[in-house]
Amino acid sequence: MPSPPPPTTASVRAPSRAGVFGHARWALLALALALAGWFAWAWLTYPSDRSPEGAYLRVMSGVNRGRTQDVFPYIETAAQHAAYTIRDYRKKSRERVLKSYPEPERSRLAALYLEEAEAPDGADLFALYAHRRGWINRLRRDLSGIAKVERRGERATIETARGTRYPFRIRPENGIWGLTLFTAELVAEAERAARDHRMIEQAAADYDRARPVPR
Repeated sequence: MPSPPPPTTASVRAPSRAGVFGHARWALLALALALAGWFAWAWLTYPSDRSPEGAYLRVMSGVNRGRTQDVFPYIETAAQHAAYTIRDYRKKSRERVLKSYPEPERSRLAALYLEEAEAPDGADLFALYAHRRGWINRLRRDLSGIAKVERRGERATIETARGTRYPFRIRPENGIWGLTLFTAELVAEAERAARDHRMIEQAAADYDRARPVPR
């Protein structure tokens, strides 16, 4: 039999542009579905923050993403209240200083209290202290996978693969577990801010009385 004729230029055609784009769209759709399935699986299997493990993992996520404010919901209630107390007292103290203190003390104290007084929220105040006192660097060095969980009543301890132990306490108002690592420092700072404010009020009253009455 005679061999078939060689293909002509007209019979050898490159894939159409529509076909290429069609395959690309299907590939992107398959990738999107795979990612959606992975995120759904991760969401369903991620521990609740009503468990010590879930609270710890959310602390770790906030630290690893550089979102210190995201750690704030997972510290205990007393520490959260202390953060707001510090912010509120520093704001009132700064306002009183600006109103009644003479220079140069007026400018010195106003600058000293500025960052804390202007913190928009308790979470921002916590972030300020966490960076100022090196808490975040400490967490970033020590956080690792969970090796063991010890739970006794309202308290729990997470022991990491590196052997670091993190204490938690359940928050009775919402059942979320809160890290207690920074509570003592924040409460002590809140008490200090309250004492400072009382002294500032007393001194401001003295300055007001000593100020000449305009004629």
